[in-house]
Parts: sequence; structure tokens; C-alpha cells
Amino acid sequence: MTDLRSVGPVVELQLAPGTGASSTREVAARAPVLGLIDTGATVTVIQEGLATRLGLNPVGVAHIDTPTSVNFECYRYLVRLVLPNEIVLETIALEAPLARQHVACLLGRDVLAHAVLVYIGYGNLFSLSV
Repeated sequence: MTDLRSVGPVVELQLAPGTGASSTREVAARAPVLGLIDTGATVTVIQEGLATRLGLNPVGVAHIDTPTSVNFECYRYLVRLVLPNEIVLETIALEAPLARQHVACLLGRDVLAHAVLVYIGYGNLFSLSV
């Protein structure tokens, strides 16, 4: 069992191009990734390089502030998040470096707006319901 204090609430998911997303691939690929539920992230962020692996084309540009940078420019991508039990959510994700992270995706408040997160710290448990 993973320690929530040291690792946080992590979910195994698959990342895929969103419906209608412009892709350089004929068949939509899925990339299995670990995602950290991050209540401090306004939007979902994917690890730099994942969009290329999936053959995604950007749908725009955004500027964000991170703990280590201000006004950082990153591309926006339409993505599909396939959570356990084949629960599918689509969102616009930003691609940015997730240096020194043990995950390839941060699930931000854009995703949490459609979910219920229960974090039981003393029991080392969490639940994400969509």
C-alpha cells in the first residue's frame, strides 16, 4: 500500500486524444500513465513529450505560473482521460515539464469539478468518484 503522505493520491489512467482532436496518427493511441490528483492545479497537466507520443497537435497556447517559473508558455491539447472502470473525461490539458515527479499527469481542478474526492489521511485512503 502506498503512503499518501509521501506519494499523494495517485491514479492509474490512460491518456488518449480527445474526441475530434487533431492527431498525426491514423489510430488513436493510449498511453498508460500515473496521475496525481492535485487540488492546487487549476488545470490538468501532462508531462512534456506525451503529446508527441500520442501524435497530438496543439489547440492553443497558455501561460502559467508554476512553483519554479512565472509566465511559462506551454501548449494546450484536447485529451481524453480514461480512468479505472473505463470512466472517460475529456479536457484541455497543458503540456509542461514535471521535473522530479513520480507521475506523468497532474489531474487538476478542471477534472475535479466533475468528481467527488474523499481523502482519508488517517486511514491512508482516498476515493475519486466521477
